[in-house]
Amino acid sequence: MRLNAIIEDASTSWTLERMPAVDRNLLRIGAWEILCNDEVATAVAIDEAVDLAADLSTDDSANFVNGVLGRIARDAPALPSED
Repeated sequence: MRLNAIIEDASTSWTLERMPAVDRNLLRIGAWEILCNDEVATAVAIDEAVDLAADLSTDDSANFVNGVLGRIARDAPALPSED
């Protein structure tokens, strides 16, 4: 699974290079939890990433992270799996 490509597809008009490093890495962790880790509920993965973004990044980061991870969660059933 190519997390970076999935994140860029879900983050309309933003490339990974344009994102703050904290946001980029929170999105990678959150996307991995949503797509690859059955032990973490999707809502929990998103909430934790949003809380960390609010604490550690820019004023707009929490909303941005929430939106991107929400799109990833919504589109997860349609994403190809690499079993």
